Amino acid sequence: MDIITRFASSFAGLWRNRRRPQNEDAFNNRIQSNHDPEITAHQVKKYLQANPDFLDGFVMDEIQLEQLERWMIRKTQRTRKVTQTEKNGRKTSLSRWKFCVHADKRQMLQDLIHSLQLRPTKMHVLWELANCICSAVNADGFRLYLTDATEAESLHLCLSNSFIDENGDPKPLQIKSDAVLPNYVAKVRENLRLSRGDVDHRFPRDLLDRSEMAHVMCQPIVYPDGSLVAVLELWRRDCGAPFYEEDEEIGCSYLVWGGIAIHYAHLNLVGLKQRKLNDFLLAVVKSIFQDMVSMEMLVSKIMNFAQRLVDADRASLFLVDSKSKELYATIFDVGCDSKATKTENETDPSKAPNEIRFPLGTGIAGQVALTGEVLNIVDAYADPRFNRSIDQLTGYKTESILCMPIFIRGSVIGVVQMVNKRTGCFNKEDEEAFEMFAVYCGLALHHAKLYDKIRRSEQKYRVALEVLSYHNTCTDAEVEQCLEVGIPQKIPGVDSYDFSPFDIDDHQKALYSVFMFKDLFGLGRFDQNSIIRFTLTVKKNYRRVPYHNWTHGFSVANTMYSIIKNCGAVFRPNECLALFIGSLCHDLDHRGKNNKFMLDTEAPLAAIYSTSTMEHHHFNQTVTILQQEGHNIFAKLNSSEYKQVLSLIKHCILATDLALFFPNKAKLTNLVDEEKFSWTISEHRMLIQAIAMTGADLSASAKPWEVQTETVKVIFAEFYDQGDEEKKAGRKPIPMMDRDQPDQQAASQLGFLTGICVPCYTLLHRLIPETKPMLNMCNENLKTWQKIANENAK
Repeated sequence: MDIITRFASSFAGLWRNRRRPQNEDAFNNRIQSNHDPEITAHQVKKYLQANPDFLDGFVMDEIQLEQLERWMIRKTQRTRKVTQTEKNGRKTSLSRWKFCVHADKRQMLQDLIHSLQLRPTKMHVLWELANCICSAVNADGFRLYLTDATEAESLHLCLSNSFIDENGDPKPLQIKSDAVLPNYVAKVRENLRLSRGDVDHRFPRDLLDRSEMAHVMCQPIVYPDGSLVAVLELWRRDCGAPFYEEDEEIGCSYLVWGGIAIHYAHLNLVGLKQRKLNDFLLAVVKSIFQDMVSMEMLVSKIMNFAQRLVDADRASLFLVDSKSKELYATIFDVGCDSKATKTENETDPSKAPNEIRFPLGTGIAGQVALTGEVLNIVDAYADPRFNRSIDQLTGYKTESILCMPIFIRGSVIGVVQMVNKRTGCFNKEDEEAFEMFAVYCGLALHHAKLYDKIRRSEQKYRVALEVLSYHNTCTDAEVEQCLEVGIPQKIPGVDSYDFSPFDIDDHQKALYSVFMFKDLFGLGRFDQNSIIRFTLTVKKNYRRVPYHNWTHGFSVANTMYSIIKNCGAVFRPNECLALFIGSLCHDLDHRGKNNKFMLDTEAPLAAIYSTSTMEHHHFNQTVTILQQEGHNIFAKLNSSEYKQVLSLIKHCILATDLALFFPNKAKLTNLVDEEKFSWTISEHRMLIQAIAMTGADLSASAKPWEVQTETVKVIFAEFYDQGDEEKKAGRKPIPMMDRDQPDQQAASQLGFLTGICVPCYTLLHRLIPETKPMLNMCNENLKTWQKIANENAK
């Protein structure tokens, strides 16, 4: 008899005491006309088939929810081809069902959502889900077997409804489960029901004989993608009934929604971990670029986070010493608890090791450093690669280890080692998170090493500067000697363009320089001792090269002194100061090689200054001398004047680069030719200062012939030295610098005077007529070189 017949029988019994709705009149008239005292099931069935609206209203008004649930389950069973019920011939008893309480699953979903909001962890969602199913199927208890990330088909953590902490939260047991039924379900991913005494070829007959569990049902809990989360084991005692297929249906209906909740709980956990990792990585990057500290502090910061990242009890970082082929660590106990730190070494500080060192390939860390592969060790003492000496040294017991290499440019620079995970063993998630972390560890350590190198280099630079300043700074005895000899009160002919620098020695040149400074600027704004000290140190910082030496520096300063003395007030006081000091210092620390040679040989100076290489260096040397104690001749100038004078000195020294002479000359010539030059315009004054500096620098060509020829000798001596260096480097020097072509001297001088010197003095004379003697002498020397060149050509 089908379900509608059963309903008709029930309906016939209920009909007599029914409420009479208005649409029953037709049915009553029919009964009265047939004079049928009893309503048969067939009549009811026929009527209901013809009037489905009446059936719908009656069910909604008269039938209890529990009865509807029974009908739904029976109907579901009928639609199956083969069911366990049919095989066993069991008559379903539904009196025990609790499912009707949760027939509307909205309550269950609301509970899960609430649980996710309060405690968004997979463990709590599983706990809530298991409790709901246990109640729904009227089980006496349950156990949850959780999978381990490292072994997907092995159940390691057992969670029972009887294990909760003082707060009522689930408390997982730290045990590996060997339960047969849950492990089987984990493997096959299928539901399983078993009762004591059942014969099942898959399991021993006495599987439940020694257990309080008389009836068991196991169900896999999976993510939406099908991967296993856990196995739920429900059980009943002897007094309870076996689990039937409808119990599975109930459990599955919960697990569909519960699996989604667990999935999102897992995503939430992953998101939290990722956010935590991202926050730290941001902190690492900030540390690298904003508040770089020592290597020790950076390592401590890295280890503290790494220990929290994978919930390890202890963290260590070993760096690779590529020279000795060793691993070493100065910080190796980050995160260790109080028991671990209370070692014998602590009571005697002299025994505490400052550093741990061991060869590559030794121990777990040594193996990782050697192979570059990640090692996840569950039992350290069972692994033959484990080096127990560290534990013996520190008094700490190592159990589980996660060890990962840190790479920079494909090479292992260190090894991070996590020891003793607080909950279980290190898993795949720990490895993945730690792998990303290790990349940033490498970046941080690499930059920290660079920072340490820079800091050490800076200290070495300071030491070198201290040593050089001692050897390249005048002594107090030299200053006292100058004061004893005294600065000349008058020097005949020193302001003449014909003055010869070869007539006095180096010490006299220093005294003459101080005299010229005092004569030009007085001592109202300057200290004589500072001037003497500055001048003596400048003398000392000119190298002993054939031409660009102290004699040349003094000669250029003397020529500029003559220009300033003879030209009246065309230059302002601070401009005069910059012109004279710039001339005196314009070739400081010259190496006897030109800028092109510096660039071609990739000299360190060329890497710092790509243009006007040596001239930039000369200015920086000037500033370095001014910064030394007792050497600041501008100390009494106010801040504005000080900045202006330094800026002008830099302009003057850079102007001695002949590469800048030609554009300067072209600009100034155009201004003069077009009668646009004005002494009131700052840019125009800067141009005439630059031309004046070139004129003073080349003043040997405007000296009497005896001084000219003596200067040319040392110039070519220096040229030939550079040519020799170029030959050693495999390059061919220009003829002027080739000592094997001495006949080129006259021709080169002829070209030099014609192309540079005469145009320079001609332009200078047009703006400062008082410099005419320099132009005249240069033209006379040009005629002499022309004669020599003509004779050589014969």
